[in-house]
Amino acid sequence: MKNLKTKYMGIELDNPIIIGASNMATDLDNLKKAEELGAAAIVYKSLFEEQIQLERLQLDEKLTEYNDIYAEMLTTHPHIEHAGPDEHLYNIRKAKESLSIPVIASLNAINIEVWIKYAKLLSETGVDGIELNFYQTPSDYNKDGKDIEEEQINIMREIRQNISVPVSIKLSSDYSNILNFVKKLDQAGADAFVLFNSFFQPDIDIVKEKHIKSFNLSNKGDYKKSLRYAGLLFENIRADICSSHGIFTGADVIKLILSGSSCVQVVSTLYKNGLTQINNIKQELSDWMDLKNYNSIDEFRGKLSKNKLNNNPFVYRRAQYVDLLINSEEIFKGTM
Repeated sequence: MKNLKTKYMGIELDNPIIIGASNMATDLDNLKKAEELGAAAIVYKSLFEEQIQLERLQLDEKLTEYNDIYAEMLTTHPHIEHAGPDEHLYNIRKAKESLSIPVIASLNAINIEVWIKYAKLLSETGVDGIELNFYQTPSDYNKDGKDIEEEQINIMREIRQNISVPVSIKLSSDYSNILNFVKKLDQAGADAFVLFNSFFQPDIDIVKEKHIKSFNLSNKGDYKKSLRYAGLLFENIRADICSSHGIFTGADVIKLILSGSSCVQVVSTLYKNGLTQINNIKQELSDWMDLKNYNSIDEFRGKLSKNKLNNNPFVYRRAQYVDLLINSEEIFKGTM
């Protein structure tokens, strides 16, 4: 097999396939199997601020049970079944100790105090890096987009000053100018960017007239927005680029590396096709490199990024859309 080594967050990886954050990562047997099948790194399931706040609420509730304590009570120690963030920290430390490949923690918080405190606690578990999940879902009509971005840049700076492990930022694509925002985060010290986060969207059952929960896996081809922005960002920022969302096959991985990504994160393809898909993707990538006579990832990474396309620098911009419209009759000729 070809040399598939790449670098991400300053960490050398054996290949560009990273297991993205999901419930799959809570099963240590799954992680060990993924390692055996060739996963280059694991992003452990995210720690959410809601988990932290829930633990506090549960503790407060349990403690108030003893306000009117009686002498004959057997214990004054409240019992909480799930340890929340403490359990999460224990489990991620155990995962790190059990695996030889890099383990990256994932944090999804709201308040700056929680971001800083738990980024530090996660870094102390021995993980190789931390992935911060930044996004914006507008809920305040009076808050300016610039204010949201400045808050998140400040969080990035504060975390960078408080921990020593590398930091990646997993972003949504919903910012007004994602290129400008990435550039500012890059200047603030981000080691890598993951493009893009997948969010669960609300849905409604029209029979019962109530909101329903749905587990929305991505679909093959959903990576195209990641491909566009990897192509635009390559060699314009210092940080590494990792693509995510809708990456199912070795061909998908090749496209994203050609656009400028150093690596990819996969989740949905593993749920749909099993963990053996890791080895299948690696083999497809290696076979293609053999066919094209590439000896390393670096030989073709970014080959089709915007900066490299001197003959067609507009392919990642509006011109591609205009070209499709102008030639629509020819494109659809055989479908009528």
